[in-house]
Amino acid sequence: MSTKSKSIQLLQNAVVFLFVILSNSAFATNPNWKNAQWIWQEDDSPANTWMSFRKTIELNEIPEEVEAYISVDSKFWLWVNGEMVIFEGGLSRGPSQAGAWNRKEKITPANSWYETLNIQPYLKKGKNTIAILVWFWGRETHKGTHIDSGKGGLLFSSEIGNQHLVSDSSWKVLQHTGYDNTIAPASKSLVQYSVKFDAREALNDWTDKAWYSKNFNDANWANASEKGQLGVAPWYNIEKNIVPHLINHGLQNYANHEELKFPFVSEGTTIIARLPFNKQVTPYLEIEAKAGDSIFITTDNNRNKINAIYIAKDGLQKFESYSWFNGHEVQYTIPAGVKIKALKYRWMSVGEMAGSFKIDDPFYNRLWDMGNNTLFVCARDNFMDCPDRERALWIGDVADQTGYLFYAMDDAGRQLLKKAILQTVYFSQDDVIGALGPLRVRELVCQSLQFISQVVWPYYLNTGDKETLEIAYPYLFRYLDLFPMKENGFPEYRKGKSPDSWNWLDWGVKGTIDQEPIQMAFYYLALREAKKMAEILGKEDHIQWYDKRMTSMKSAYENEFWKDGFYSTNPEKFKDDRANAIAIVSGIASPEYYNQIVDNVLLPNRFSSPHFEWMAEEAMFIAGRPKASLQRMKEMYQSQVDKTSISTLYEKFGNKGSYNHAWNGSNTILSKYVAGVKPTKVAWSEFQIMPTLVHFKNIEKTIPTVKGDIDIEINKTDKSYQLNLESPKETMAIIGVPKSEKQVVSVKINGKSIWENGKSKKKIPGLSYVGEDDQFLKFKVSSGAWHLNAEYK
Repeated sequence: MSTKSKSIQLLQNAVVFLFVILSNSAFATNPNWKNAQWIWQEDDSPANTWMSFRKTIELNEIPEEVEAYISVDSKFWLWVNGEMVIFEGGLSRGPSQAGAWNRKEKITPANSWYETLNIQPYLKKGKNTIAILVWFWGRETHKGTHIDSGKGGLLFSSEIGNQHLVSDSSWKVLQHTGYDNTIAPASKSLVQYSVKFDAREALNDWTDKAWYSKNFNDANWANASEKGQLGVAPWYNIEKNIVPHLINHGLQNYANHEELKFPFVSEGTTIIARLPFNKQVTPYLEIEAKAGDSIFITTDNNRNKINAIYIAKDGLQKFESYSWFNGHEVQYTIPAGVKIKALKYRWMSVGEMAGSFKIDDPFYNRLWDMGNNTLFVCARDNFMDCPDRERALWIGDVADQTGYLFYAMDDAGRQLLKKAILQTVYFSQDDVIGALGPLRVRELVCQSLQFISQVVWPYYLNTGDKETLEIAYPYLFRYLDLFPMKENGFPEYRKGKSPDSWNWLDWGVKGTIDQEPIQMAFYYLALREAKKMAEILGKEDHIQWYDKRMTSMKSAYENEFWKDGFYSTNPEKFKDDRANAIAIVSGIASPEYYNQIVDNVLLPNRFSSPHFEWMAEEAMFIAGRPKASLQRMKEMYQSQVDKTSISTLYEKFGNKGSYNHAWNGSNTILSKYVAGVKPTKVAWSEFQIMPTLVHFKNIEKTIPTVKGDIDIEINKTDKSYQLNLESPKETMAIIGVPKSEKQVVSVKINGKSIWENGKSKKKIPGLSYVGEDDQFLKFKVSSGAWHLNAEYK
């Protein structure tokens, strides 16, 4: 490591240490962790342990507000007086480093998350029972999504009136006897386990009522063992979970509930329970069985590694497996003779499906829905490449998701993206931004560059979260500074420069990827977007640094790679759609070449995987070839859209790989270019609606922004164009009337004529005429409801 890098690393460690001290100080007062102890059973439990905790308190009065603060490794379920308060609290660890790391020696001290929960509605006068089930994963994988503390633990604090209830040795604890913690891990990639539950050994109503419950008595449980107070290793500091709790949609009937005709007696064959679309679910059953009957539950997803085995007790019983899986079908294999009273599922999601897109073409309508389903099924503790085989936070996949996340997800999605940004930078090493973390820094250079341009900048543009930008920016600049400039005007091609690197750019068709122009264009794009960040943060010296590099690269790119009709290092070998697409998207390509690139490369060549496909489609829109872009989109996704048995999108074209992979980004194109909606100022304080309708006649769209929902409805005929807009407070919208090679003769807004025969007319409060170009007449409107009607000649 260079002297400069060592100094920076020491500074980073000092900053982290200071952050921990300050955070400890802040959290010691609000919430109040005084006297709270990390608790567990006496022995440190092995991996895959389910630990039960109970505490009974007596209350004379119920305060108006009661919050509970809970931290665990790894997940928890909370009941108060038998009522569930939260289903699956907690997050995969960890939020930040707790000291110096040495990944090679597996020295990785990390802080922990805590949750804030309102328990006031569940309390009553008299005796109250708090019951918590903690699931300790106790393992890490090479995918790096979870930092194992090595010890199960629970930390609890709640001020209830004048009582301060904390976790300590007065709590009762018992390793849940129903769960088998000796089963093998689900796979080498997943930290989560399958579930094997024996109802004959279960604790029955252990979450219910007070200690005197007729159904349950915890007198024989051990008192919890105290493991240390806040700040103790291996949990260290605790930081507030910034992501809203998962939405619990409750137990729901399957789509084919009526066909199953409950109750019925199993014939011993596998029962197919269909989901309305591919979701993350936990399966549930109600049966009447004899002791020892064994039930196996899985999904149709051939990449799924999680399943459930339920061993029945005698008589009527209910069971829900708490280790989630996903698919289009849940498959129950139940022994013959078992009476099945109900089969249900619980869907948990990161926020609500707040955004929508409806268009008068069934292909693009279904493609949007499939992309939206894919986005949601690939989000939980973090954004992930897929919800089945590895659940890993690849930041290049996150970049692909980010493009349409802001058109689909509410605040929970935005906060989950913030978490991804902070974890990625906090766990960088030697100035390298890894593409896989937080535990592992695996450098995929183009994904790290994507993170700068297609994650961090769009996050700031859409949210206005300057605090997060200020935290992330220094890491981004230092990473860009790792690329020394050469005499030919380019930065050095970065390959194998870090201990854990992979020179990966895309899957797609083998032997077709032209690596150098792709990395150079991604680097240029990262410079361009980082410069915007520097302008926001007032980094004048950095702005000059970016300008100098961009100027050098722009001329070098044309001199080195332009080969009479397209960009290539070797025109006899490479005519790569990916290289030429990112050249346009990044802005390093000369606009005069756009049509040649489309005609010579983007139309005939389809080499990309879905990871790059949306960028090829975007390049064609930027080039002014929307019809060709939409045609390419249709041809690339037709086989998936036609496959009615799936509701999400594949990892690879040809319907290969996982059937729910995050990096399908065509919804970005449909939202940003077809509907034409995008922010033009930070945090949607100003946005535009400039649709490219091509053959479409009707669009309905809802965009869930930080300012509130934007609702638009567009209708177009040969003679007219109509736009209905509802925009939230503190926003301005620039709305465009498509000219479509036609003459606009009149425009009315809210029933009043404001444009006629080429001239702006009546002034309306909150509305002004902006101007026109080859494509649009443009007007600016303030927040509120607007109805525009334009007539064509």
